[in-house]
Amino acid sequence: MIHMPPLPGAPNNRESIKQLTKFALSEADKLEGAGLDACIVENVGDIPLFKEHLPPYTVAAMATVTKAVVDHTKMKVGVNMLRNACEEALSVAHIAGAQFIRCNILIGAYATDQGIIEGCAVRVARLKKELNSNVLVFGDVHVKHAYPIFNVEIEYAAQDLAERGGADAVIVSGARSPVPPSFERVKKVRDAINKPVLIGSGISLANVKQFYQRSDGLIIGEPDFKVGGVWGGPSDGKAYQRAVRTCRP
Repeated sequence: MIHMPPLPGAPNNRESIKQLTKFALSEADKLEGAGLDACIVENVGDIPLFKEHLPPYTVAAMATVTKAVVDHTKMKVGVNMLRNACEEALSVAHIAGAQFIRCNILIGAYATDQGIIEGCAVRVARLKKELNSNVLVFGDVHVKHAYPIFNVEIEYAAQDLAERGGADAVIVSGARSPVPPSFERVKKVRDAINKPVLIGSGISLANVKQFYQRSDGLIIGEPDFKVGGVWGGPSDGKAYQRAVRTCRP
């Protein structure tokens, strides 16, 4: 994860877009050097977060940073624009040349700390068609920091996401960012669909190999992989290296 500090316009912003871009490239170097296959640029520092559509200055900042990362690294690059600005994320990824986006709420309706958010699959799919885009859409099922209002069993929600929502891969997470999903939860989703299943929260150095063996990929960015254990802070490249060596000895 490239967890961006507050971007211009965010309440806690202190850095220029030049400084923020330099930070993102430094993060990309750490992740690529550790042997990761991909990275995600995410505006995690922009708290409190908008529910869906973002101000033009945030979109411009994310486009600037993402394009710089794409041009700088050999890794695949993804975009996540919190909390659920999936149309903006798809647009940024398409224009910047990134390969995928993460969409927290692609289908259904969820009560979140930003309020009630409804799925945007219909708009994302049509925007993708309009752009003639090859950007992949990775969608969360029973996403973290949220509670499903249409609370069907997770395996049925995953099937809807894969079959009716247009998700190219499905992300499984725990209740909130530091919490991993249970192995049972992951198995239910993997058994229910024929698309890649990724782990979206709670990966640590202690459990990384277990989840790697039980999934098709890991999204890593928890405190074990941050300098000083500060969630959302700069990445600890050596910790990422340990994780890669553990999974791919």
